[in-house]
Amino acid sequence: MTIFVKICGLCEEQHVNAAVEAGADALGFVFAKSPREVTPGKAASISVDIPSNILRVAVMLHPSNESWQKVLKEFLPDVLQADAKDFMSLDIPESVEKWPVFRQGGKIPNVSDRYVFEGPQSGCGETIDWKSASVIKNNNNMILAGGLDPGNVAKAIAMVNPFGVDVSSGVESVPGKKDINMIKNFVNAAKAAERSL
Repeated sequence: MTIFVKICGLCEEQHVNAAVEAGADALGFVFAKSPREVTPGKAASISVDIPSNILRVAVMLHPSNESWQKVLKEFLPDVLQADAKDFMSLDIPESVEKWPVFRQGGKIPNVSDRYVFEGPQSGCGETIDWKSASVIKNNNNMILAGGLDPGNVAKAIAMVNPFGVDVSSGVESVPGKKDINMIKNFVNAAKAAERSL
């Protein structure tokens, strides 16, 4: 089994490059109030040279269709990640994958497509209950998020057996500031953990 790894909340080109070099499969850019918020133009400029096989993910929270269209036009993401209910009010072309976010404590429908499972609030480093995540029927489509870091990601993968893992604050030296070595260590730990499944 190959673990899919997403590094989220990227704001600087050097950290984008570090994630690519480490072997990340997807890069997340936050277009919502956060220490990691970037403009669509900046996200486009710092990710322009990444290989085409690495997904560029627009991460939004309760966006208006107008703000989403701005991101779509200027950033041209491969994926939109937002709370499940947000998709109902957005015009999303078929060329863009949709990753609904389902949160711990809420109802998880039996979705057949990729989705993100995390805590009640994004980007705060709160570790979710891996035991409850492990019994969700469709965890082979789950990207596990919430409180992951280089030191615990292998344990989370062993317990939950998700499709992928997603990290943001867990690879930062201070909120909003990524650490190149932590990015490398996280990807290495996740990819090493997949070999033991």
